[in-house]
Amino acid sequence: MKITVCIGSSCHIKGSRIVVESLQQLIKDNNLGEKVELGGTFCMGQCQQGVCVTVDGEFHSVSPETVEDFFKTEVIEKV
Repeated sequence: MKITVCIGSSCHIKGSRIVVESLQQLIKDNNLGEKVELGGTFCMGQCQQGVCVTVDGEFHSVSPETVEDFFKTEVIEKV
């Protein structure tokens, strides 16, 4: 599974750094380092919906407040 987080200007302002750090910790805490690849990219073209995150190419809008629920439903349940 590949998770990509936008780290462009708009998403950065909306908390992409916190989202990335949270995902890194959640991947580690759930021992998913071998199954989940986390990466970053610049603008995904959906700035108004940021923080923009894709999981195997599927778009999601995530915030620092929703990252744990996102991880449970879109990562843990699908790994």
